[in-house]
Amino acid sequence: MEPTERIYSALVKRNPETEAALPEGVRSNVARNGLRLVSASALQSSGDQTVNASTVLPWLFHALGVPPALVGVLVPIRESGSMLPQAFLTPLILRVRYRKWVFVTGALVQALSVAVMAATAALGRGLTAGVIIVVALTLFSLGRCLGSISSKDVQGRTVPGGERGQINGLATTAAGIVAITLGLGIRVFGGEDLSPVGLAWVLAAGAALWVGVALIYSGVREPAGAGGPTDAPGESDDDSEDHDGEAPGRRGWFARTYLLLREDRSFRHFVSVRGLLLVSALSPPFVVTLSVQSGTSGLAGLGGYVIASGVAALLGGRLFGRFADRSSRTLMAAGAGAASGVILVLVLVVSLPGFSGDNAWGSLLFVVCYFLLTLMHTGVRVGRKTYVVDMAEGDLRTTYVAVSNSAMGVVLLVVGGISSLLALAGVVWALLFLAALGVVGVVAGGRLPEVSHRA
Repeated sequence: MEPTERIYSALVKRNPETEAALPEGVRSNVARNGLRLVSASALQSSGDQTVNASTVLPWLFHALGVPPALVGVLVPIRESGSMLPQAFLTPLILRVRYRKWVFVTGALVQALSVAVMAATAALGRGLTAGVIIVVALTLFSLGRCLGSISSKDVQGRTVPGGERGQINGLATTAAGIVAITLGLGIRVFGGEDLSPVGLAWVLAAGAALWVGVALIYSGVREPAGAGGPTDAPGESDDDSEDHDGEAPGRRGWFARTYLLLREDRSFRHFVSVRGLLLVSALSPPFVVTLSVQSGTSGLAGLGGYVIASGVAALLGGRLFGRFADRSSRTLMAAGAGAASGVILVLVLVVSLPGFSGDNAWGSLLFVVCYFLLTLMHTGVRVGRKTYVVDMAEGDLRTTYVAVSNSAMGVVLLVVGGISSLLALAGVVWALLFLAALGVVGVVAGGRLPEVSHRA
């Protein structure tokens, strides 16, 4: 047995049945491609830690003297910017026979964007620096958009069902190790007042990581797709006309997207459930804000939160990867429910008379809650990625990813706007709103059809 086969078999519980169904050219490269996907995803996730819109960039804005008003646009731009353009870009990407090159292009765009942020951190100050970083973050999100559309399709072409969740989980675990190392480095060398120059070096390391992602991903042996002009999303190659008899090619992209959401009940249900699972994604920044308002310091500094995020990824990646291959829908619902429970406990404790975050126990409470929320978000993300890869094949999978992400970009702006307005009345109200959203997501997620290939 070759070394790559031994390593891959040691890391992943393989599914002989789904592997046997693959074409010979794909089956012989499963181990090699799987390890490359793990390595590239791990480096990408590690790079994400260096430009985290919930921790690192707000800290950088504070160090550079950027007006606080700009801090509020970081998370919406980072998340929505990578989702909204996907419906527009998918028709172009479907023409590309080898989708790995789309991913490589996106990785290089992200590397360039983070390099600009690093230079700005080292040389800029004030409002000008903030605007440049926001523009660079927008470009970063567009690069991320390319990677999001293409990565799941490449994984679907090169890794069999029953192993995809483990690939996602292994990558998350490896990224957790890097995040812990980064957090410890910030704590040891930066303390509570990390300088802009120190953060510039952190960002420069992130840019280098994305260059590494591009190099590794370019070596994936991906079978060629059909390429060429493509028609409606959600229609297989043998579909010759729409339900009303009109040729699909005559419809505009928005009309075809609307038809997909209207007529594909399972897909519409998935998109709806995904919108209800934002509790674990949007609540951590509010937890950080609540901790600052409660007087928390010390352990709950930037390094403390990065370490907590890394430990969550380290533990959750391996655990949730196999869980996702057994039942990705259950993992999504359980993660949202647990996140809602953590928020309710935190709000209850913080509301107790005499509670203060300026002591060791108060600081520990916020860090632990941040850790648990990030852990649950890891589970939700691994489950969601695995579900959408398993629920479709070929170009339909690419279309599902693009349409669901574009829809989520809109949902994210709406939910984020509502939670931000509620936060004006008090951060606790925003957290309670997100917790309620998660509870509804648990019920809706349990009704999704099962698509996992049980190992």
